[in-house]
Amino acid sequence: MDSTYIIPAVLILIALFFIYSYNRLVSMRNMADKAYSNIDTLLQKRFDLVPNLVSTVKGYMEHEREVLEAVTRARTQWLNASDIKENAGADQTAERAIKSLFAVAENYPDLKANQNFMMLQEELAGIENKIAYARQRYNRTVMALNTMVQRFPTNLIARLFNFETRDYFAVESEQARSAPEVDMQGGENK
Repeated sequence: MDSTYIIPAVLILIALFFIYSYNRLVSMRNMADKAYSNIDTLLQKRFDLVPNLVSTVKGYMEHEREVLEAVTRARTQWLNASDIKENAGADQTAERAIKSLFAVAENYPDLKANQNFMMLQEELAGIENKIAYARQRYNRTVMALNTMVQRFPTNLIARLFNFETRDYFAVESEQARSAPEVDMQGGENK
């Protein structure tokens, strides 16, 4: 084969690889942005239910002010979150506070029978499942993006165009990984 064809063919292959890799990085970045946006939307739905939940249980759980305040603080923390780590931390705080609220609600039979409470509890359970799935999807997408950004030779293209690795939507500490313990006799958190 003549070298006049080999050199242009190699250059064309390099250009095609460059274009393919760049477009794949853009696609992965956009998929990560969309997946994060889906989490944010679901968290917004969850926190939109918090005022209704608090007002529904307030009359029944007058002695559980701490639990109600924890749910409200979690919502405020999420509203003030400015990056994915703060958002993930607020999400974990809210998840623990809401679980604690529902666990304490077990001590109030009238509340458990309340139609609004039952409806809110069911809706929140559905949203929690969707949030868990959205977190998994986001983290899978981030893993794929991070792999492309770090793996040779796409890391050269990533560096050239300022593609960066992303943080996972993860639990911040071992304490946040454990479920809250609730004493069903006294209704106090441990």
